[in-house]
Amino acid sequence: MFAIVNIKGSQYRVSENDKIYVPKLKEDPGSKVTFDDVLMFSTDENTFEVGQPKLEKKIEATVIEHVKDDKVIVFKKKRRKGYKVRRGHRQQYTQISIDKIS
Repeated sequence: MFAIVNIKGSQYRVSENDKIYVPKLKEDPGSKVTFDDVLMFSTDENTFEVGQPKLEKKIEATVIEHVKDDKVIVFKKKRRKGYKVRRGHRQQYTQISIDKIS
């Protein structure tokens, strides 16, 4: 059993007991979260329910922790002008555990 759910503008394929990383959520670690933007649901690999645009199902999840991704270096340079800029960026994510698809 799996579902395709839209979380903060990105689509994820989730099953029960999955742990996934999503863009940072406001909730504290240990709190429960519900996502109701389910786009597709399947009980097995042969039958599918597709929403137009959404289904009347909900995904219940628990926030595990907030983490940061690896640093991405942004380096800009213009030759012969003495211009160099080096910046870094670390994207913030939230790890969630899928508890129930109903």
